[in-house]
Amino acid sequence: MRRYGPALLLVLVGAAILRISAFSQLYLRYVQAGLRPYLVVSGAALVLLGIAMAVVRHSADDDHDDDGEHHDHAHHGPRVAWLLTLPALALLLFPPPALGSYSAEREAAQRAAQGVGTFPALPAGDPVELGVGEFASRAIYDSGRSLTGRTVRMTGFVTHGDDGTWYVTRLLVSCCAADATTSKVELRGADPLPADTWVTVTGTWHPEGKLGTDAAWPPVLDTASVKRTRQPADPYEER
Repeated sequence: MRRYGPALLLVLVGAAILRISAFSQLYLRYVQAGLRPYLVVSGAALVLLGIAMAVVRHSADDDHDDDGEHHDHAHHGPRVAWLLTLPALALLLFPPPALGSYSAEREAAQRAAQGVGTFPALPAGDPVELGVGEFASRAIYDSGRSLTGRTVRMTGFVTHGDDGTWYVTRLLVSCCAADATTSKVELRGADPLPADTWVTVTGTWHPEGKLGTDAAWPPVLDTASVKRTRQPADPYEER
């Protein structure tokens, strides 16, 4: 049975990829939505390759049996090789969660490398739906002050600062979770919630510091309401 280990490993890895991409939206924890077709094709290819390897191995075993030759010791790899199937099986049964507050807090106030300038006008009507990243960019770099007087609504997860402040936070990705950067907005006027709690917050921008400087980071929201919500299917914002 051990000789089928490599084939089983390919099938398990392929099945895990198909589970998170073809049969659910779990892949959004790791990569952008546009990469889904590639994941599906890759997963299917691995499963088919594993099955083909198993068939070839089985046919070879039958030929050896017909010839009266038994050289099992020549085909058996070390038993420890079976341990390689454990990570693939774990990925299949227990996909890792999306990045959260721990990953966000490790990144010390990184933000987009852009200069102060004029941003496009916000749509009419309040509250206006904004991503955390867009709100932060407008608050820090928009010379037109498009957030002034506007009520905004954002969704993200809770992170905490060492001084008792708390934030609504999102991780921004260009391609996949490996290149994630953090954007966060300090919340004032509301009681803090536990870290990693997903919330939808409504409020108004509280200007602080000079545009484009460290004093303007992180941006501040005077909070009107905070409501717990479910983690969205796609937990990341596009950078």
